[in-house]
Amino acid sequence: STMARLQLSAVAACAVLLALAAPSLAGDPDMLQDVCVADLKSCESSCGLNGFPCKADITADDFFFAGLKKAGNTNNPAGSNVTAANVQSFPGVNTLGVSMARIDYAPGGQNPPHTHPRATEIIFVLEGVLEVGFITTANKLFTKTITVGDVFVFPRGLVHFQQNRGHGPASVIAGFNSQLQGTQAIATTLFAAAPPVPSDVLAKAFRVGTEDIDAVKAKFK
Repeated sequence: STMARLQLSAVAACAVLLALAAPSLAGDPDMLQDVCVADLKSCESSCGLNGFPCKADITADDFFFAGLKKAGNTNNPAGSNVTAANVQSFPGVNTLGVSMARIDYAPGGQNPPHTHPRATEIIFVLEGVLEVGFITTANKLFTKTITVGDVFVFPRGLVHFQQNRGHGPASVIAGFNSQLQGTQAIATTLFAAAPPVPSDVLAKAFRVGTEDIDAVKAKFK
C-alpha cells in the first residue's frame, strides 16, 4: 500500500541519516566552517557551549604551538609529565577534532592508569623503553614493550597506562581524535574527588577496610 511504502521510505531515510552520522560519533562533531580559533577569554568564567566560540581576529600564530619542544618536569610522585597541545593551550585546533601531547617519564616513572572519554590515543616513542597497555571492558589486558620509533594505540574510553621500563628517561608524542580528549586518572578520581567518595563505598568496592581507604586518600591530599 501507499502508506506501507511511505513508512518503508521513512525507515530507509532514517537508516541513511544514521549511517552518515556514524563517523561523527567516533570523535568531535564535524566542523561547519574552514576555521574557528577558540576565543578562550569569552569562556574564562563559564561558557554554555559544547566547545568554544570563534575568535574574530585571527593570525597564523593561532595555528602554531611550540610547547612540545622541551621535556616536561617529571619531579612528581608519578614521575611523568604531560604537556598538552589541545584547545585549551592551542586555540587553533578548535572544531578540527585533533590534538596532541608530549609525555615525559623519569626512570621508573609512569603515566598512571587513566581513560580519555572523548578520544582514541596513538603514541610514537621518541626516547626510551616503555611498557604500555590497555584493558578492555571484558577485563582483558593487552600489553607491549615498545621503544624508539614504535607506535601503539589506545582505544577511546578504555583504561590504559605507560610505564618507563628503561634505565633512563623516556618520552612519547601522543595524538588524539578530539580537540579536548578529557583525562580521568583512575586513582585520583576515586581517592581525591571533591567532595570525596565515601570511604565505605570504596572499602566495599576494593574489599578492604575503611582505614585502608583513608590511608590511601591521605596520600593524595
